[in-house]
Amino acid sequence: MKMKLATFSLLSLFASAAAFAPSKVAPKSFALNAEKEKVPCFGATPLIGEPVFIGETYWDKLTSEYGSAETGAFLRAAELKHGRSAMIATVGFAFHKLGITFNNISPHEYLSVTQNIKFADLQAMTPLDAMQSLPVESLTQMFVAIAAIEIYELTHRDGEIKVGERVAPGLQAGGLTGDLGWNPLKVKVTDRRRLVELQNGRAAMFAICAWVAADSVAGSVPIPLPW
Repeated sequence: MKMKLATFSLLSLFASAAAFAPSKVAPKSFALNAEKEKVPCFGATPLIGEPVFIGETYWDKLTSEYGSAETGAFLRAAELKHGRSAMIATVGFAFHKLGITFNNISPHEYLSVTQNIKFADLQAMTPLDAMQSLPVESLTQMFVAIAAIEIYELTHRDGEIKVGERVAPGLQAGGLTGDLGWNPLKVKVTDRRRLVELQNGRAAMFAICAWVAADSVAGSVPIPLPW
């Protein structure tokens, strides 16, 4: 009797699982609704002939398959920020290599008097070694400056701080765009200027990677560099 009850219970369990299991063949209406429109991407590389969008397959997956247009806005903001950081880095790296450093253009001799760090000592190093030789206080100042910019973007929209919202503007879908609303020179932002910034940022990312690699590992970049 117990054996029959156990068998019946197992059969009932399998029947219930089968009843609630998803069908292997999805309805046509569901398949059609799952398709998303292609999210356009600004900033194709202008090569000979038609502009080429490098990485289009991954863009479509991240925006149309895994995410949405807001995902694309976040990816573009990340590219803009990395490009801008790389452009600043290439300028600083070049200035160091060309000798346009504070020991030559400033009346001050010391970066830190308390820690006995002179600008001339940093100039004698490679840019990467000079960066690694900075005291904790210098790195903290850089971190705070970057954090202030990030917090500004997280909390502001249209140039003003937003209060009383449950979610910060920068944490909302599509909230991070890389546009801080700071344009003191009133430069007219056209599509051409946007494209130029993207292209220069991409070139700077390649440049700073090559320069740091060449300074760190001899022969790692098989092309002649200007120093």
